[in-house]
Amino acid sequence: MQNISDFQYKIDFSRRRTISITISPDHGVVVKAPYRTPVRAIDRFVIEKSDWIKKTLLKFNSLVRIDGQKGYLDGDSIFLFGREHKLKLISSNRQYVSLADDSTIEAGYITDNNAFKIKVMLEAWFKSVAQKRFTIIFNEILVKYSNYGFLPAGFVVRKMKSRWGSCSSKGKIAISYDLIRLDDIYGEYVIIHELCHLKHHNHSADYYRLLSEVYPDWKRIREELKKYVR
Repeated sequence: MQNISDFQYKIDFSRRRTISITISPDHGVVVKAPYRTPVRAIDRFVIEKSDWIKKTLLKFNSLVRIDGQKGYLDGDSIFLFGREHKLKLISSNRQYVSLADDSTIEAGYITDNNAFKIKVMLEAWFKSVAQKRFTIIFNEILVKYSNYGFLPAGFVVRKMKSRWGSCSSKGKIAISYDLIRLDDIYGEYVIIHELCHLKHHNHSADYYRLLSEVYPDWKRIREELKKYVR
């Protein structure tokens, strides 16, 4: 690790021709550089970009992790329906996940409460809850905006690593089950965003005119959604 005043960065040497910088909430500042690049040259490059790096790192301070700071241990905080819930692990003769009350998610395990296994259980449950809840919301949206003639080929809730939703070239709408962790308004926005792609399969001016007509508050909701980290 290298230090530059207010932050640290990691150097990743590889077979490449130029120096680049990536910044992420999980991995921090990573500088990718060609083999044999002098460290002093890398330092100069980082210093030149330091203002941008600091601004980006500052934005990360406002990010909200939907699994809290720890993850899947007893007593950890986990987001669901836009609210923090406490995870309660219980030794049981069967595996299950359920809402114990408005602020507690209960997970029963048979012999092993390993965090990874609990995570697998919870994610399967999140997906099941999301499929039921968002299918209802999706159908309600189609009825509400029926005058726009949205005719999707299908709807599915699934795991998505880097996106909240998608619309295939054949008109099938998919959204991330992680949206169940947030307030319904974000799931509604993503669904409407993708439905508008049925009319304009791009991000052209025509697309945004349609989106603004259907969902005038989309810019604010999109910015709020950016603060959540999976």
